[in-house]
Amino acid sequence: MAAGPESGSEEWARHWRYADLPGLDLLRARYVRHAFPRHSHAEYVLASVTGGVEDVGLPGGTLHAGPGAVVLINPEVPHTARAGAPEGWAYATLYPSAQVIDAIAAETTSLRGSVGFAESSVLDPHAARLIGGVHRAAEEGNALAADTLLRVVVARLLSLYGGPLPARLPRSAGARAADRARAVLEDRMSGPPTLEELAAELGTSPFALLRAFKKQYGMPPHAWLTDARVRAARRMLDAGTTPARAAAEVGFTDQPHLNRHFTRIVGVPPGAYQRERAGTYKTGRDLTA
Repeated sequence: MAAGPESGSEEWARHWRYADLPGLDLLRARYVRHAFPRHSHAEYVLASVTGGVEDVGLPGGTLHAGPGAVVLINPEVPHTARAGAPEGWAYATLYPSAQVIDAIAAETTSLRGSVGFAESSVLDPHAARLIGGVHRAAEEGNALAADTLLRVVVARLLSLYGGPLPARLPRSAGARAADRARAVLEDRMSGPPTLEELAAELGTSPFALLRAFKKQYGMPPHAWLTDARVRAARRMLDAGTTPARAAAEVGFTDQPHLNRHFTRIVGVPPGAYQRERAGTYKTGRDLTA
């Protein structure tokens, strides 16, 4: 599948960082057949849909976002994404860290502590244009404009749709078991136990653990582990580890296994992702590269 913003009908994607905007990842893409499985991000998601329709599956249901819409997803919220129309969808996405969001909130709003967004999708063409402007300025190497537009759009979104993240409720026995299961999976990522072994180790039953884990993290343990492996692989690729070594370290069977899951969750293959970190992105590179 050919890639590149100039292509009118094929899929393309660029997932990168701009050195002058620390704490921010950027994704600009057009997808037709690609579908993101259930996953979550450590960062916030601010996505401006520029064409077609994106269907985003969230815990509260599926939202349909078209041109002029901005999708807002708080950290660690499980979600899926796929085309909501035959022509697919195109979008420009910002992934600011909690530190970036909290700093802008402290400077421009009365919100303090961990903040988030009360709306998952808003029709805000002005904010959508600002998000596109951040991308254009970063791609042109205009650090002053990129930084300014980033702060303006985050401040706007926080003032209109922001609020404190919900306080965590007291932990139930099931939630505590889910947290302990997560810790075990993180610790033994390359050689995890079976569901039965994990439940026995935690003193519960497989189905009780499965229900508690899905309630706590929005996905079953095996899906959460795949997502966690991809996150770990991203950190290793950022540090310069080869995709083959990263695959082995995080527990994937081989590099093609990493390639498949990484591309499904991140939106670009690990090789293309790492080339961006090294500053060697080539416009028009294929999504399968």
